[in-house]
Amino acid sequence: MGVCTSKPPKQNPYSPRDVNDPNHPSQTPKSLPSHTPHHRRDDVASRQSQSQSPFYSFYSPSPAHYLKKSSPSRSKSATSTPSRFFRRPFPPPSPAKHIKAVLARRLGKKASASVAIPEDGEEEDGVELDKRFGFSKEVTSRLEVGDELGRGHFGYTCSARYKKGEFKGQQVAVKVIPKTKMTTAIAIEDVRREVKILRALTGHSNLVKFYDAFEDSDNVYIVMELCEGGELLDRILSRGGKYSEDDAKTVMVQILNVVAFCHLQGVVHRDLKPENFLYTAKDENSQLKAIDFGLSDFARPDERLNDIVGSAYYVAPEVLHRSYSTEADVWSIGVIAYILLCGSRPFWSRTESGIFRAVLKADPSFDEAPWPTLSLEAKDFVKRLLNKDPRKRMTAAQALSHPWIRNYSDIKVPLDILVFRLMKAYMRSSSLRKAALRALSKTLTVDELFYLKEQFGLLEPNKNGTITLDNIRMVVTKNATDAMKESRIPDLISSLNALQYRRMDFDEFCAAALSVHQLEALDRWEQHARCAYELFEKDGNRAIVIEELASELGLGPSIPLHVVLHDWIRHTDGKLSFLGFVKLLHGVSSRAFVKA
Repeated sequence: MGVCTSKPPKQNPYSPRDVNDPNHPSQTPKSLPSHTPHHRRDDVASRQSQSQSPFYSFYSPSPAHYLKKSSPSRSKSATSTPSRFFRRPFPPPSPAKHIKAVLARRLGKKASASVAIPEDGEEEDGVELDKRFGFSKEVTSRLEVGDELGRGHFGYTCSARYKKGEFKGQQVAVKVIPKTKMTTAIAIEDVRREVKILRALTGHSNLVKFYDAFEDSDNVYIVMELCEGGELLDRILSRGGKYSEDDAKTVMVQILNVVAFCHLQGVVHRDLKPENFLYTAKDENSQLKAIDFGLSDFARPDERLNDIVGSAYYVAPEVLHRSYSTEADVWSIGVIAYILLCGSRPFWSRTESGIFRAVLKADPSFDEAPWPTLSLEAKDFVKRLLNKDPRKRMTAAQALSHPWIRNYSDIKVPLDILVFRLMKAYMRSSSLRKAALRALSKTLTVDELFYLKEQFGLLEPNKNGTITLDNIRMVVTKNATDAMKESRIPDLISSLNALQYRRMDFDEFCAAALSVHQLEALDRWEQHARCAYELFEKDGNRAIVIEELASELGLGPSIPLHVVLHDWIRHTDGKLSFLGFVKLLHGVSSRAFVKA
């Protein structure tokens, strides 16, 4: 297999340095930056020290050529100090340590023991692990391997060329993962899932192309598209950390498009950051590609993930709370957008625990330069991506319909998985809540209706003003990859069975696909709610007793109705009060009342 297997490859001057070595200069304030991703497979092991790299180190070596020389902006300076600004780069503290380990230390020895992380070379519970993946073993006959491109603790990447087959002569990147590094069942499953996700996510122009996976007795080989333009992070640093609004939009459109695609297929990336986006060529206008799905996972529409993974500066608050889904990726995109526009990180501290506290408690600053000179739309865009409440955060598809983005160029808004979740909740709602949502939908502005019109248009192939379950099935099938059709479509369709024998027009769709939580995050929320209540008073409000209201809400006999519902009804005429109306819009459950 040449350089990849027969002998240890020579040290690459552009490969990552050891960010865990306390004696290494990267641990001092004046060192170059290091942004190594966190991974369950990369918990406590040390890395080889290679001090010549002008680039940020990475955990999974990215399939790119690093041929540029160190730029002056990345050279050491006697005056450089740790800072949140990218123009003064510094290494994040202990970047190779897993987030779970940091939190465990804060919780004490008991918590630490509950999340113990096996050391390298330690077989899980003394059981011999099955490291056979069922991949093709024809790696040496199919590929001619070239130079090493980069190296991380868990593997390294080489250039290669197909020697035969349909891709004969094609230059590719090969990610080599030694099986000796797979010391736990979780690590083995991580590799298996990464290949499964790469195979499932096919056909998007902003996604690194997956060719094949091979294995032999020593390694797993993941063959991907070779991207020679370097990381998005390199471009940020070469610009001194700041992009114009138009240039930032160009980057954002590509990132949002590929993430919206992943979310529709049921995949959460979980480690979005500038290091994980590569340019296909060195040309300034070359295409951006998402890479490194080593942390990614599948998530059903109503499923919550609880693994604490990611990179400290980009991790969402709900990830630290161990209950999250696709919204966590959108938070990471918000961090990238903030960095592109102002050159600094929105949440910063000298320690990882400090970063986590900032993510959970602090608000990003929009008062420092250059924010006062940027457009109000740009600030609103970033703020709505960095909302700490994931229910109020925009989705990737919604972000593409935001005025800041859509006024830039003719953007095609993709199908949004959130629409199906909201429609499912609407179908299961009481007639009273449906009436309240219809009233609220009538208060939406033209800008707020834009996204709903785009989604309705995607679901209305016949252009007859209504959508049916067959329409939805056809559209979802068209937008799903071949690998995702069997697992994804039945879940979506079964949740909308109430549409099987009827049609839904645009007015009802607006009520069904409207997110009350997202609307609540807007400055106009009070005005929306008051106007909607006035409409509800005219068309939907009626006298109702507490017992009937409880039946409408589906509350059981264990709930003290007169205690929890007394302020929902006006005592003067027995109709729903404004407070009750707002609570009805948000939806209620017996569990919520029990907690209250």
